[in-house]
Amino acid sequence: MYSGEGSEDIPAYPVQVYPVEGPRYGQYAPPSSNSEVQQWFAAVDKDRSGKINAKELQAALINAQGNHFSDTCCQLMIGMFDKEKTGMVDVNEFEQLYIYINQWLGVFRTYDRDQSGAIEEQELGQALQQMGFRFSPSFVKQLINRSDLENHHKMSVDQFIVVCVQIQRFTEAFRVRDQQMQGSITIGFEEFLGVALEASV
Repeated sequence: MYSGEGSEDIPAYPVQVYPVEGPRYGQYAPPSSNSEVQQWFAAVDKDRSGKINAKELQAALINAQGNHFSDTCCQLMIGMFDKEKTGMVDVNEFEQLYIYINQWLGVFRTYDRDQSGAIEEQELGQALQQMGFRFSPSFVKQLINRSDLENHHKMSVDQFIVVCVQIQRFTEAFRVRDQQMQGSITIGFEEFLGVALEASV
């Protein structure tokens, strides 16, 4: 582990969004009793409160560029496993989070083919295609540009996690509304804003 009343036409999503075989990317895994997880939790829980917030998680996660994971990524991950909506996770919720992070690290390393610690445009395109998404090169480039504001050519692991989770959320919201599986929907402006607010980090 390293110590993402108008109407709008939404682009098509792939019918097979996730691979048929194997676990779904980012899937919640059942908790496992793991001394390594317990030790990591104790190390991250700096104030010994028995819970971890986004700032404590951020202090413990460093990407290959030597930077801490972004605020957005850490808040996203805490929020996904914070069942009581307190802004913190306890040790049991942290076990789920720990597994989740490592699943995404595994996906990231698979497509970081040059082992640079960052995914470039071609690698990101391959990763998304393998996940079942048929995105245009221009859209993949847009994702890279949005993540790498300075150089516009690579994405760190925390940026990758945020982007993939956002795509999953929008895809799920889209699929609910495309019950005929046509690959397009018509949506009112207010409903569109609601989807964007729910799916965004």
